[in-house]
Amino acid sequence: MSSNKVEKFEDLIAWQKARLLTQEIYQTTRQGEFSRDFGLTGQMQRASVSIMSNIAEGFERRRPSEFLYFLSIAKSSCAEVRSQLYIALDVGYISQNQFNQLFSQSQEVAKILGGLRASIEKQL
Repeated sequence: MSSNKVEKFEDLIAWQKARLLTQEIYQTTRQGEFSRDFGLTGQMQRASVSIMSNIAEGFERRRPSEFLYFLSIAKSSCAEVRSQLYIALDVGYISQNQFNQLFSQSQEVAKILGGLRASIEKQL
């Protein structure tokens, strides 16, 4: 991107980071015993996809108030992923290191979303 102007949702750092988180969630949920827990695996994948999708959908609405709404949903989905990570850790599907990495990624996305929301709220 040559300028600071965000022209498409793919330019948003929040979406880029959410995409990386989603990739990691998919890779993690496809390993070992975890891959056979279809309920938790599916829910974690859907929650991570929801983050990316809501950022994209809200951006494309081209109305700041609607974008705020979709960013709120995306941020909530980050919390859902973090909650599900505790389950995966508690039942032994992931190691403490995997948990820490994914949890940190999810927190980072949530913080970026929070900052983006605050910036848009100032404009309204």
